[in-house]
Amino acid sequence: MEKSTVLFFFFLALCFGLRAFSAMADDEAVKVKVGVVLDSNSLIGKMGLSFMDMALSDFYEFHKNYKTRLTLFPKNSMEDDLEATAAALELIKKEEVEAIVGPQSSSQAVFMADLGKKSHVPIISFSATTTMQSLSSRRNPYFFRATQIDSSQVKPIASIFKEFNWRQAVIIHSDDQYGEGILPSMRDALREINTRVADETAIPQSASDDRIAKQLYRLMTMQTRVFVVHMSPELGSRVFAMAKEIGMMGSGYIWIITDGMSNFLSEIDDSAMEAMSGALAVRTYIPITEKLEEFQRRWRRDFEKEISELNIFGLRAYDAIFALAKAVERVGTTEFIFKNSNVVSGKSTDLDNLGVSRNGPRLSEALSKTHFKGIAGDFRMVEGQLKSSAYEIININHQKNITAVGFWTPENGLTQTLNSTEMSSNTSAANLSRIIWPGDSSSFPKGWVSPINEKKLRIGIPVKSGVSKFIREIRDPLSSNTKKTGYSIDIFEAVVETLPYALNYEYIRYANDVGVMAGSYDDLIKQVQRGEYDAVVGDISIRESRSLYVDFTLPYSEASVSMVVLYQDNNKKAWLFLKPLTLDLWLTSGFFFVFIGLVIWTLEHRINEDFRGPPSHEIGTSFWFAFSTMVYAQREKVESNLARFVVIVWLFVVLILTQSYTASLTSLLTVQKLEPRFNDMNQLKEKKVNVGYPNGSFVLDLLITEGFDRSKLVIYNNMAHCGSLFLNGTIAAAFDEVPYLKDLTTTYCTNCTIVGPMMKSNGFGYVFPKGSQLRRDVSNGILNIMENGVLQDIENKWFKSNISSPDPNSLISTTLGLESFWGLFLLSGAVSLSAVIIALARFVHERRHDFNLSTDSMWKRFLLLMKNFDQKDHTSPAFRRNSRDENRDEGRDESREAHPSPSCDSNY
Repeated sequence: MEKSTVLFFFFLALCFGLRAFSAMADDEAVKVKVGVVLDSNSLIGKMGLSFMDMALSDFYEFHKNYKTRLTLFPKNSMEDDLEATAAALELIKKEEVEAIVGPQSSSQAVFMADLGKKSHVPIISFSATTTMQSLSSRRNPYFFRATQIDSSQVKPIASIFKEFNWRQAVIIHSDDQYGEGILPSMRDALREINTRVADETAIPQSASDDRIAKQLYRLMTMQTRVFVVHMSPELGSRVFAMAKEIGMMGSGYIWIITDGMSNFLSEIDDSAMEAMSGALAVRTYIPITEKLEEFQRRWRRDFEKEISELNIFGLRAYDAIFALAKAVERVGTTEFIFKNSNVVSGKSTDLDNLGVSRNGPRLSEALSKTHFKGIAGDFRMVEGQLKSSAYEIININHQKNITAVGFWTPENGLTQTLNSTEMSSNTSAANLSRIIWPGDSSSFPKGWVSPINEKKLRIGIPVKSGVSKFIREIRDPLSSNTKKTGYSIDIFEAVVETLPYALNYEYIRYANDVGVMAGSYDDLIKQVQRGEYDAVVGDISIRESRSLYVDFTLPYSEASVSMVVLYQDNNKKAWLFLKPLTLDLWLTSGFFFVFIGLVIWTLEHRINEDFRGPPSHEIGTSFWFAFSTMVYAQREKVESNLARFVVIVWLFVVLILTQSYTASLTSLLTVQKLEPRFNDMNQLKEKKVNVGYPNGSFVLDLLITEGFDRSKLVIYNNMAHCGSLFLNGTIAAAFDEVPYLKDLTTTYCTNCTIVGPMMKSNGFGYVFPKGSQLRRDVSNGILNIMENGVLQDIENKWFKSNISSPDPNSLISTTLGLESFWGLFLLSGAVSLSAVIIALARFVHERRHDFNLSTDSMWKRFLLLMKNFDQKDHTSPAFRRNSRDENRDEGRDESREAHPSPSCDSNY
């Protein structure tokens, strides 16, 4: 009992001692004055003051040994810029504060930042989010923004547009500095993903319900259905309530809310939240940590009655005080005083008589280098601005049900989760979880509607004379209806099938009362500009002059103007037998035939009678022997082994060469070789032949620009007419765009071929009104069917040739070149030279005594050597073998003369 009592009193004494030590530390610590300028009647003001008090208590509870203590001097700005400036001026001049926290709005921050710059007092704002150049660190190094600026959320919003492929947006913003501040960065972010801002609607804070309704009714008449709302929660609540009332919160509409509203959803009343059901919103992501959960428990205990829900700005205020306390301690405890260097003689205004903080520059530098994990996330200043963090994409449903459907980070962009690579199986897009859209719809929203209550799109089509492969009308025998088909129609309908939504449309023939086309192609295109048609589908050439008043899709056809000419049969040529080998191979082969003849003569001249005699006989025999090997008809025998080895290798080369020549010539003679009669425009101009061009086409201007004589240009009305002009010899060539020429060569002139491309053009495209969202989607669809091969299949269906004649552009050349045989020639040449070198070396070795004993000059010695080389070699084995053969033959002849064979006459 006595022991426990002693321990109790000991513990009690220790606690009082520690408390007394802490009190002594607080008394000895240097008090650093910090001003606070907030609107004490606003949510941010109440929350900021409460959270800053908690931050100071927590910070010095954790850091009891610090030698500095922040002391807050709060002032009420009363939501007025002048009052806020006056409060800051009083804090700097009278209280001589070392820093000021809390310009609540960017407009207040502008004035206070100038005061801070003049007095070297750091100004720290945790709620001024508007992007303004005057608040940049370059212009004002003493202003610190401890929160995310509005422009940092434009990339998350743009990533949502990119995810759903929305190509137009309407921005609804408050008509004030806050609402307009985000517009430049929002335009730039959307422009980077090829999304156009179709409209920017400004609504004043004091706008009446009638004015809000009028603006929304105007937006209802537009095609765009994607709205980005950037305004205060009070004004935003009224806008959404009116949008629901007039029917703009139904299926097909998309609403995206910036963090100006999404950070205060808990403060919006239930009716307004119900109206916002189905909207998406971006807001700063607050990571859940043990530190934050502990803070939430304390907040619920002390402040939940005053503040209904934790807010990012309250957490930023908490972290801002932590950062300032760390920076002050890093600066030290000396010179926390002002000097009156700004006092100007003769001036009596407060601005002219401001003092200057001696520790201001050091404190500003310390704040810039402060980095720690706060309760709102990572706290790090980059050029006076809090480093960008993650954003959360939320979906607002009924009864304040808020669901996170994705996240955005500067490193990874848009993702479903921050910490897992697993994706939900039920998604509205690849990087977002399931979304409930306005009208309780879960279907993919296209983001736009057709004008005039989504009636059928009126798509104009040109009327073609005769039979056309581009647009063809097939009448149903059982009814009076006609089906539209053709190359241009089939591609358009294949593109429509790739769209992520249904398209309701009808084809309208651009024809007059008698069924003939009502005007030119330019007249047809202008009907889109006038609003008569919503689009034009057909063989429409993309021209710069036309793009001034309409928009074209990407081209779906080849972009070039080419030339078509008749074939000519290349097999009917007198010198066709030379075609199998190239000139360099012919010359190399001839050289080697002569070279092999000389080598054989060198090796056989001294030992073989067939290669001896008068010079003309020796030359003729050598060449005859070499060239006769081409048909293996050589009759001369070779005696030396070196010559035999050379001949064996050469015969192998000749065998390969003759067999290849035979195969190539056979191919040329048996396969019909068709080539164009003209290969370029210059040949046409030189021979002054007639050239055809289509009626009413820009091709005429191109031909005149290229220098064609106008008198040689012949007009044709369609491909059938052009084919008849070729057949009757009126024209020798025709120029047109490639799709038309494919129709010509596969249907009306099958012995014609396309040569080119000669001149570049923009190809065929579909026509839409200026700024049409459908034009972008159709262009994407064209790329889609190009990549998956559907477009090629459609082209083969309409333009694939049915004739058997080959395309000269695709024929593989059968001409053989030296590059295919140089290895054989190298082998033969190396063997031949080696044999000659060996033979000459042997001869010189045998005659070395005669050569050394001679006292004549070197030239005479050489002549003597050549004379000896020309003499017959009686000592060679070949010569002795030939002598024995000759003696044997002579003996046989003498025996026949001495003993004649019996004959019939003797028997008789």
